[in-house]
Amino acid sequence: MNGGSASGKKSALPPQPERDAGAKAVRAWDASTIIIWRKQGRRIEVLMGERHRAHKFLPHRYVFPGGRVDPSDGRVRAGSEMEPAVAAQLSRTSRNGRARSIAIAAIRETFEETGLIIGANDPLPHRPPPQGWEAFFGQGYAPALDRLDYIARAITPVFRPMRFDARFFMVEAGEVVGDLRGSGELENLDWIPIKDTRDFELALVTRNVLSYAESLILEPPRQSASRKIPYFKHFRGGHQKILQ
Repeated sequence: MNGGSASGKKSALPPQPERDAGAKAVRAWDASTIIIWRKQGRRIEVLMGERHRAHKFLPHRYVFPGGRVDPSDGRVRAGSEMEPAVAAQLSRTSRNGRARSIAIAAIRETFEETGLIIGANDPLPHRPPPQGWEAFFGQGYAPALDRLDYIARAITPVFRPMRFDARFFMVEAGEVVGDLRGSGELENLDWIPIKDTRDFELALVTRNVLSYAESLILEPPRQSASRKIPYFKHFRGGHQKILQ
């Protein structure tokens, strides 16, 4: 994997859109995102990119690769399934059978936006690749769900016109293959030292989740099905961390 140097410092921002007065709150769609991290000496870096100013959701903010869950994600075959503990954690707050789709979507969106593969050997290489996954499966891989650690959840506030129920995963860069090549969905895609992200335009929830992710990297928790996962609930202009 390779990357250049990020250049997205703080600048004048387009306003975040708000729901029209009197309009009904919109449904929050399931979405997922992955924090890919690596250590460079004593420095921890994460892969992030900048959303275009024209985006309706988080324009001009730096984010991790990710996006909305597609209806077909649950039918994609995997090279490995989620660790039982992680599956149990994710299932606690997702609809019946939806946990696997959320994990698959995180890997799909990461590949589409960065060119990086979180994969294992395709268990059925003689079968056609799932629709939309031709480039991924064409390299001999199927999604490796056992590489993902589920670390956090956040839901877009009700006053936004576009809302997501986002689950955040984390994976170490050594578990990822491929060359970094952005699709154009994220500009200035690069490895950013966590200590430098204070100078970048991040949504508050992104900043809070990143801080929590750094604490897990420095002191990995004991993994278990009963481990509580923080939900960053929007509250009075900030976030309340609720363990679920």
